[in-house]
Amino acid sequence: MSFDVIKAFRAFCENLTMSRSELESISNRYHNITKIINKCYWNSLSEVAHSLYVGSYGRGTKINNSDIDLLVVLPSSVYHKYNNYIWNKQSSFLQDVKCSIKRTYSSTDIRADGQVISVNFYDNTHIEVLPVFENSDGNSFIYADTNNGGCWRVCDPRAEIQATSDLNKATKGNLKNLCKMARAWREEQNVNISGILIDILACRFLKNWKYKDSSFIYYDWMSRDFFEYLASVPEQSKFQAMGSGRYVASDYHFQYKAKLAYKKALSAIENQDIHPETANEYWRDIYGYRFPRL
Repeated sequence: MSFDVIKAFRAFCENLTMSRSELESISNRYHNITKIINKCYWNSLSEVAHSLYVGSYGRGTKINNSDIDLLVVLPSSVYHKYNNYIWNKQSSFLQDVKCSIKRTYSSTDIRADGQVISVNFYDNTHIEVLPVFENSDGNSFIYADTNNGGCWRVCDPRAEIQATSDLNKATKGNLKNLCKMARAWREEQNVNISGILIDILACRFLKNWKYKDSSFIYYDWMSRDFFEYLASVPEQSKFQAMGSGRYVASDYHFQYKAKLAYKKALSAIENQDIHPETANEYWRDIYGYRFPRL
């Protein structure tokens, strides 16, 4: 029995795709929450207007149905109403949006936390609702941050989604696959790194990788070289996101586990021709149960 790199990594990436039932559940809840917001704030029953998938689900790099990020746009009049408050502007605003959702999901655990309203469903799906106001530039959004006394901040998730999509197209789908594979490694090895930082570093790595637009046959090398890259990333307090240019705070320490994964990837590659079963176990040790057995 030989180790087929193309077959193994193609199957692995297929295993990282959410099931149809998971996708349908996310879609149904997305439409329901969007409809609630539109009915309450826009006098509309639309299930799609004024909303957008953001975060890793919006970027197409997520591998499970927890912590789905949903952006909902509210009328500017709501912003002016709460911005005129003397105290607790942002907190009062988030509580108002929370109450509008709670009226429909009365038995669901719903919390206003920091910048989002967390809707925590019984099946461990968490929808993180970010209520925003469209900025005058027509691209970015204003959102509430209740931390440290409260303030209004600006985000541009559409630029991050577009930058990810553009590079994924240029790499023939390799970027999103790499981001998902890195998330499987994070889960298996309990690596201290956020999803957005995985995507930022994957973008930086692939832009300059020699085989960035090649097929699955190079996925063993892509794994090896990406872990080597991660191990060499200097520890720093913030990283700049693709597209938006926003700074993502970081106190993560992932370099040591990346170095261990790099060494295991080297061993896997060395064994693929002579000891394929051993190679397969090395890849499963890195990526976990989703990586197929021979």
